[in-house]
Amino acid sequence: MQDPSRGAFTADFAWPAPAKLNLFLHITGRRADGYHELQTLYQFLDFGDRLYFVPRGDGEIHRLAGTAAVAPEQDLVVRAARALQRACGCGLGADIRVDKRIPLGAGLGGGSSDAATTLVALNRLWNLGFTADELADLGLGLGADVPVFVRGQAAWAEGIGERLTPVDLVEPWFVVVVAPAHVRTADIYADPELERDCARIGLAEFLAGQTRNVFEPVTTRRHPQVGEALTWLRRFGPARMSGTGASVFLACESAEQAQAIAARVPRGWASFVARGRNRSPLRDAMDR
Repeated sequence: MQDPSRGAFTADFAWPAPAKLNLFLHITGRRADGYHELQTLYQFLDFGDRLYFVPRGDGEIHRLAGTAAVAPEQDLVVRAARALQRACGCGLGADIRVDKRIPLGAGLGGGSSDAATTLVALNRLWNLGFTADELADLGLGLGADVPVFVRGQAAWAEGIGERLTPVDLVEPWFVVVVAPAHVRTADIYADPELERDCARIGLAEFLAGQTRNVFEPVTTRRHPQVGEALTWLRRFGPARMSGTGASVFLACESAEQAQAIAARVPRGWASFVARGRNRSPLRDAMDR
């Protein structure tokens, strides 16, 4: 382990927790335990939260900064740290600060990404030696999106999102628009009108444009603001919703094109421009 008091991982070292996009999202069935079988394609963005860690020797986990909308004990950052403590049986702790930039309830994976970064960072800072496979398995208990963030590679996902096949995709610039709505994923999955019987496809069908996000009809019905944002962004090209919403995105040929569209986003909607990344910024931070 690199001593954080002397090396790169100081209290001021920012561990990235990148946002993700679901480039498509299908549900192929429902399991007996209630979980949904899905197919999706994950790609990261060079935009996200930043986390800061100071190891402690007394076993205490403290979130010193984070979103006020989530109580510390319910925050996936704290839950991930405690899960790692239980897995290793160690008496170490940490002070954690979260610089939150990914909007809540936006379908960009912010909570799952924060949890994955916590697992990866504390595994390094506590000198535990868990493998990526072990951390991904641990992260699955926190959320279906956590394993892809742990592994840090754009991936074709199946199962409940845990069966990952790395892929190399083009890395376009995206304009992302976030409607003023907080979408609860559990509510969208529980909606009786959700389509749950998509035929299984392969990467060739995705590349041929034969995919969609099956959550769009449900989310836009329950949250009309998301539908308005999607309709507006589709004036410029084939926009799509990420996850269960509330964010919608459009791939662009250049940063300039994405920025020009973002400059026209109606008042009251958040937006940002980011580059698609096949390799997660978290993996880059680990290499540094």
